[in-house]
Amino acid sequence: MQFRRLGKSGVKVSEISLGSWLTYGGYVERENAVKSIETAYGLGINFFDTANVYERGAAEILMGETLRAFPRESYVLATKVFGQMGEGPNDRGLSRKHIIEQCHASLKRLGAEYIDLYYCHRFDPNTPMEETLRALDDLVRQGKVLYVGVSEWTASQMAEAHAIADRYLLDRIVANQPVYNMFNRYIEKEVIPYGERGGIGQVVFSPLAQGLLTGKYASAQNLPADSRASKLEGMRKGITEEKIAKVQQLSEVAAELNLTVGQLALAWILRQDNVSSALVGASRPEQVEENAKAAGVILSSDVIGHIESILA
Repeated sequence: MQFRRLGKSGVKVSEISLGSWLTYGGYVERENAVKSIETAYGLGINFFDTANVYERGAAEILMGETLRAFPRESYVLATKVFGQMGEGPNDRGLSRKHIIEQCHASLKRLGAEYIDLYYCHRFDPNTPMEETLRALDDLVRQGKVLYVGVSEWTASQMAEAHAIADRYLLDRIVANQPVYNMFNRYIEKEVIPYGERGGIGQVVFSPLAQGLLTGKYASAQNLPADSRASKLEGMRKGITEEKIAKVQQLSEVAAELNLTVGQLALAWILRQDNVSSALVGASRPEQVEENAKAAGVILSSDVIGHIESILA
């Protein structure tokens, strides 16, 4: 496994990290979830991601229980705050009240004394950014959070956060978690350039386009019965015959390099220096093993050019 700095911070995270969105605590059987986490750790993956809203805390509980078998200093644990966690008017968002309460609740579910990386899961237009950043800074000063991140914030929102943090000497954002894959490249225009300037590392989710870039879909009209796409309408909408045809071409490129198309897609993402880690999901340990092999793979300029011609 290869490691990279999380933005300009001093902490190092594995190029491939393991997440729990749409998987652990619900969709995936507990035994497979536990084995996937254990397999990831055994392969050198040290970066694990969850969120309070994933199965309303069940994913945090499973992740925390499994990781407690390993030395706490040997892994980096991330979770998030923002989403709806109750029926009350203050049970979502980035207010001081919600952040502090949810941090304590996440620590309890995780069975941990501190969170390595605490994300603002989305931007909250209804809370002053200074209030959000001061609450997070307090958690850092108390030792309950070590690093602060955001997810799916725009470059201008992150720049504003940095300006406020610098003005009031608050802890700075060091990570952003956006969607990024061969079929969704919006962050290349503004988010990555700002990340490079501002010292914010990208921890990208859905790097395999929710399974599309693994090559498991032969037709948009005939999805495997055991796939998440067959059960979730939102995922089905992203699977088109045009994209499947591109994946087939990418599979030929991967085969020439003795890679799977999924490994090629992950290596393509890691070509970006500003990407700190590619966050994968897994319903079986074998998927973790396959994805982990993408770490350290360097694609030549000719291969990258070929990929661009396919994606164009």
